[in-house]
Amino acid sequence: MTALITRDELAAAIEAGAVTVVDTLGGDYYAQQHLPGAVALVAAEIDTLAPVVLPDRDAAIVTYCSNPACPNSGQVADRLTALGYTDVRKYREGIQDWVEAGLPVEAGLPAEAA
Repeated sequence: MTALITRDELAAAIEAGAVTVVDTLGGDYYAQQHLPGAVALVAAEIDTLAPVVLPDRDAAIVTYCSNPACPNSGQVADRLTALGYTDVRKYREGIQDWVEAGLPVEAGLPAEAA
């Protein structure tokens, strides 16, 4: 089971540049809004894209989804762990909690995908 991270811990890690945040919703959801600096990685693309967008298997990685009912973040976190990533945590409350707390989000696709 993937370890969890709280909103406050995640906000501090993002501020410090100490974590890679992974949006597991992808597509239009990612383009509409995502956590600052998040990369998009959905379950169907993990095996092919993870080595490209997450080259350091020992880096701190946090996955998130929309809210606690969404299974995507857990599925992606579990698969990353199975692929040998050593520091994967999940922000269970998701972007809904982040937005409701008034924290900043970004919009749009990454430059390479635009």
